[in-house]
Amino acid sequence: MRRCEHPGCDEAGLYRAPRDRTLREFHWFCLPHVRAYNAAWDYYKGMGPNEIEQALRSDSSWQRPSWPLGRLGGAGRFDADLLRDPFSVLGQEAPTPRRRQREENQAPPELRAALDLLELVWPLDQVDLRSRYKELAKRYHPDATGGDRAAEEKLKDINRAYSLLKRRVPPRAAAPAQPEAAAAG
Repeated sequence: MRRCEHPGCDEAGLYRAPRDRTLREFHWFCLPHVRAYNAAWDYYKGMGPNEIEQALRSDSSWQRPSWPLGRLGGAGRFDADLLRDPFSVLGQEAPTPRRRQREENQAPPELRAALDLLELVWPLDQVDLRSRYKELAKRYHPDATGGDRAAEEKLKDINRAYSLLKRRVPPRAAAPAQPEAAAAG
């Protein structure tokens, strides 16, 4: 086991600290002495301002070569064709769950006027549509309105809206079947 390299210390030297800026050779110290050494150690000691600036610039790119942007000629230009994703593999065109839910809850554009006329909201089923149609047909029927021409025109519009929606609105989902044992008991 190594001993702490601090003069007069007999503790185990478990912690290393750099000897110089190359960071290839190390001192071995105990915990209190490595803390003291690291607190007093100055990486830039002995360097001039220009050398410090150069070291900082080199550190910003992890000592890798770099060059100013925009000086590569045509080789460094952005090519948008390389990023096209016609099959949505990257998911950029795929709807988000919230957007998908919003789209499912929105009526198709060609049905919105009919829904507004019947005062219905999307999504709906055939049972809701038929119920609302019967209610409005009774209200605007010529026999109920005394032959009012405006009510008659309104009923014609309601009939057209109902015909359009009837073709596009799905039937109500079937209720879950009762288990035979529960029905018999």
